[in-house]
Amino acid sequence: MKYTSPTSEFIQQLKTERPHLEIDQQKGRALLWDKQINLDTQQQFKQATVKQKPYVYQPD
Repeated sequence: MKYTSPTSEFIQQLKTERPHLEIDQQKGRALLWDKQINLDTQQQFKQATVKQKPYVYQPD
């Protein structure tokens, strides 16, 4: 018999009780993380940044 940790057992039980859980996780990931990056827009953002002084609160 192969050893399974209590954490692994909990996850397997959770997946058994809630079969839609993985699909919901994938939807959440797609919503927040899986995005196409527009490299031109990203380059424009980098060029538009203003250099910050070493000590921000020092008057000019």
